[in-house]
Amino acid sequence: MVNYPRWAIVTTVVVALLGVIYALPNFIGGSEEPVDGEVASQPSAVLPGKTMNLGLDLQGGSSLLLEVGVDEAVRETLESVESTIRRELRRRGDRIGYSGLRVEGKGVYFTLRNVADSDDAQDRVRNIEDGFELEVNNDVNFRLEMTEEAERIRRQSAVEQSIEIVRRRVDETGVAEPLIQQQGDDRILVQLPGIKDPERIKRLLGQTAKLNFHMLDETVSIQEAENGNLPPGSILLYSPEDDGRIPYVVRRAVEVAGDRLVDAQPTFQDGQPIVSFRFDTAGGRRFGELTSDNVGRRLAIVLDREVVSAPRIQSAIVGGSGIITGRFTVQEVNDLSLVLRAGALPAPLTVLEERTVGPGLGADSIEAGKTASMIGLAAVIVFISISYGLFGLMAAVALLFNLSLIVALLSVLQATLTLPGIAGIVLTIGMAVDANVLILERIREEVRNGRTPISAVDAGYRRALTTIIDSNLTTLIAAVLLFQFGTGPIKGFAVTLSIGILTSMFTALMLTRLFVVVWLRRRRPQTLPI
Repeated sequence: MVNYPRWAIVTTVVVALLGVIYALPNFIGGSEEPVDGEVASQPSAVLPGKTMNLGLDLQGGSSLLLEVGVDEAVRETLESVESTIRRELRRRGDRIGYSGLRVEGKGVYFTLRNVADSDDAQDRVRNIEDGFELEVNNDVNFRLEMTEEAERIRRQSAVEQSIEIVRRRVDETGVAEPLIQQQGDDRILVQLPGIKDPERIKRLLGQTAKLNFHMLDETVSIQEAENGNLPPGSILLYSPEDDGRIPYVVRRAVEVAGDRLVDAQPTFQDGQPIVSFRFDTAGGRRFGELTSDNVGRRLAIVLDREVVSAPRIQSAIVGGSGIITGRFTVQEVNDLSLVLRAGALPAPLTVLEERTVGPGLGADSIEAGKTASMIGLAAVIVFISISYGLFGLMAAVALLFNLSLIVALLSVLQATLTLPGIAGIVLTIGMAVDANVLILERIREEVRNGRTPISAVDAGYRRALTTIIDSNLTTLIAAVLLFQFGTGPIKGFAVTLSIGILTSMFTALMLTRLFVVVWLRRRRPQTLPI
C-alpha cells in the first residue's frame, strides 16, 4: 500500500490538476454570452477557453413544433408516376394514343384511344413504380393505384428525410446541441438553445429548397396559358414576388434535379450577390447534354415552384457548374446557399407552435442548482468528516476534485448541461461518497480485527475494490441505456450521471488513496484516526 507506483502518483496528480484547469473557464474569464446557440467565452492566453454548453432550459432559446406536409409528399409521388407514364406512352417512334391522364385520389388514371394498344400499354406502365397496383377496365381504362403500405412508407420516409434535412440546416447555422426529434406521425420538435434570430431559423426550416431545372414551353403565349389553354405536360409558374410575379409556361418534366447538387456558395457578379452551384458527375453530364441540345432556348431555374431565373442558353455548359441570379440580398444569398447545400425537404414544413424561453428562467434554474449543489456538498462533507475524522476530510477534498472533473469533462466534450443534468450532478455528489464509505468501513473493520495501520488500509482498499466496481458498473449501464434510448431531458441527466460515476471512481480509488499514502509515509502512525 505504501509502495504506491510512481506512474500512478503522476497520473493521479496530472488528471486532478487538468480537471481544475479545464473547469476554471466556467467560473472566471468568460463573457458567457450565447452566440447562435453556444456559450461563448473569451479565453485567456493561458487557460483553456471551452466552457459548458447550456441547454434550452438554462440559457433560453426557441422551441418549434413543425408539421410535415406528408400529403404533399404522397401527391408528388403520384405526379412523378404521372410524368413517367406520359414519357413511356410518348416514346419516339412508338407512341401510344391516350387521353385524360391525371392524378385523382391515390391513383393515376388515363384512357387509351385504341384498344389494340392495351397489352403494350400494360407492359410499359406495370412496373413503373414499386407499391402501385395496375387495374385495367375494358382494356382501355387504366388505373395505377398506390397501395396502403406504399403510402404509409412514403409518409414515414418524408418525416425521416425531413428530420435529417432540418438537422443539416440547423447544424449549418452553428446552433450547439439542438434537439430534433419526431413527435407523433407527422410532426417534428426542434429546440434551439441560445439562438438570437428565431425568425431566420423559421425561414430556413420553412423553405423547401427544391431546386429543379425545366425547359420553358415557348409554343404557347402567356395570355393563352393564363386563360387556361395550357399544352399537355406544361404548367404555369411565376417569378418571386420581389420580381413582380412574372408568369412563365414551364414544361412539367424535370430535366436536371436539384438533388444532383453537391455544393452551393454565395458569391458576387458585377457587384450583385448570387449563388454559384456545382453538380455531381452524373448531374454535370446531364446538364451539359441539356444545354448542348437546347442552345437558343430558355431554361427555367425553379426553386420551390417559383422561377428565380429563366436565361436563354447561349452555348453548352459542360463544366457541371452554374449560377443563380435574382434580386437577392446578401443574407438571402447566404441562406439560399445554406439550404441548397443541406438538401431539399421532401415535403413542406408548417410551424404549428413556437415557444420562446427567456434566459431569466435559465438563470433562476442555474442559481437553484448551484444552491442545491452547495447545500448537498456541505452536508456530505460534514457527515463524512464527523463519521470518519481525518480520513473523512481527505474524502471531502477528493469530492471537490470530483466536481471539478465533472465540469471539466462537460466543457472538453462540449456536452450540453440541462436542468436534469444539474440534478444528475447533485445526485453524483451523494453517490460519489459511497465508494469512500465502503473503503473506510472496510479499513475500520480491519482495525477492529487487530491489523496494523498499513495492513488495515491495504486490506480495506483491496477488499472494497470489487464491490465498488460492481455497484458503479451497474449504475453506469443504466445511465448508458438512458442516454441511448432516452430523449431530451433524459439524455441530459444520463450524461452528467455517467461522467459523475467515472470521476467518482477515479477520485475514490486513486485520489483519496494517494492522500492516505502520503499521510502514512510522513506520519507512520501506530493507530488510525478513523
